[in-house]
Amino acid sequence: MQVSQEASGQFRRRRLVIAAVVAALVLILTLAFRFVEAKNHIALQSRTFASEAIQRFDRLFSPLDVAANNTMGLVGLPCDQVRFPLVEKLASLQTVRAIVLVQDDVMYCSSIFGSSNVNFSTAYPELAVNNERMMLSTDDHLLKGSPVLLLWTAHDTDNRAGILQIINIEMMSNYLLEPTLPWVERAVFNVGEQSLEYGNPMIEKARPSEDEVSYQDASLRYPFTITLFGPAPAQLALMTLPSQLPLALLLSLLTGYIVWLATANRMSLSWQIIYAINAREFRVYCQPLINARTGGCDGIELLLRWHNARQGWVSPDLFIPLAERHNLIAPLTRFVLSEVVRHLPLLPACSTFHIAINVASSHFHHREIINDLQQLWWPAEPKPQLIVELTERDALPEMDQRVVTQLHDIGVKLAIDDFGTGHSSLSYLKTLSPDVLKIDKVFTAAIGTDAINATVTDMVISLAQRLNISLVAEGVETAEQADYLREKGVDVLQGYFFARPMPLEDFPHWLEERQNASRENPAENG
Repeated sequence: MQVSQEASGQFRRRRLVIAAVVAALVLILTLAFRFVEAKNHIALQSRTFASEAIQRFDRLFSPLDVAANNTMGLVGLPCDQVRFPLVEKLASLQTVRAIVLVQDDVMYCSSIFGSSNVNFSTAYPELAVNNERMMLSTDDHLLKGSPVLLLWTAHDTDNRAGILQIINIEMMSNYLLEPTLPWVERAVFNVGEQSLEYGNPMIEKARPSEDEVSYQDASLRYPFTITLFGPAPAQLALMTLPSQLPLALLLSLLTGYIVWLATANRMSLSWQIIYAINAREFRVYCQPLINARTGGCDGIELLLRWHNARQGWVSPDLFIPLAERHNLIAPLTRFVLSEVVRHLPLLPACSTFHIAINVASSHFHHREIINDLQQLWWPAEPKPQLIVELTERDALPEMDQRVVTQLHDIGVKLAIDDFGTGHSSLSYLKTLSPDVLKIDKVFTAAIGTDAINATVTDMVISLAQRLNISLVAEGVETAEQADYLREKGVDVLQGYFFARPMPLEDFPHWLEERQNASRENPAENG
């Protein structure tokens, strides 16, 4: 039972480790998800800011296009005739500082200064020669040094006539490009290679600082772009993680607790035993039973071994007590029965050959063992003699002793396993009428070393002989022990000295080799 308690502790520790690992993963994944979400949100905010700024500029420039087209009929008329209409038009366009008419590549009329004679191509080659529609420049006449945006609307395809609008771009940019912290620290209006930044009256190329990244979007209607500068989205997202930590911790702890509860069954050894039966992880081994007088093999004891795909070989001292405690020993016994029936064609088909199978006392309840034998054992019409070894981990209630009588009636012998070490008492010899007593390996190991246990061994042997009960000695590992037990009249010997437990399918080969060796050297049989 101590072994099973240690195993339960191991499984609890494994559950705790798994729950902790899952909780840590949930914490990491939650923070990572929130980081990516915040990063994408910040990037989206930047794109939205640029898109909305472009839309606002487009809406401001659109009426200027309409006004220029409506005023195009004034191009070519004398300046003294059109100046007043230009001033009137200028009053209705609050964002326009001046309107200039161009005819034959000459700026001949201004809404502010009246008649003029300035060569358009020389003054603004980007508009007249490069066929650009917009140009950032500096006002040299009205508000000297202030930034202005030139919007050119050509009258014809050769760009020698048209309307030039001078726009208060600084006022517009300060109104439409106000940064939104923290993701937008600087907003810039670009036309060609020239830029006008919010809060900076200078027209110059805008460049990001070392810790800034840029995002740029362009208008589809006008030749300008908006550039945004600010911290990297990843940097800003990282700064938001401390605020996300409480929620992430709560979620990870909740998930870890759920995993702890969910693994209560799946991580338990009882659940793994059920899974192992269905997955056929159990294997049936056998250990030969040697006739002490002749040296021949009189039978085998069936042993169950478990090779767990995740943990390797699991000791029977670990899983058998736990299987009994969780009422799973009966399914294991049925598995052993079905496997030995499947291998019956490989075993000696004679009544003198014994097959011993361990059965827990709990399997005697409600005639379960009788029902299982009738369903699994007898339909195979077996020739060997079946021996049911009653394990002593639990005392057998009196009501189940009637099942023992039924076993005798159907020709099944009863053996008491590990006699003298468990719940058995001398009353068992009377009430159960066993056919075989198995001397525990503890007493066998005491031969020649422990006088007290050796005395108990002699008493068990003498008692069994007086009651005409066959004896099987387990754990024979030395020739001295074998000789001693043989001299004392023990009927059957079992242990590593003769053979280690082997897979059931390997037994026919072992038996053939032993019989061949016995024929070659008959002296070994004695």
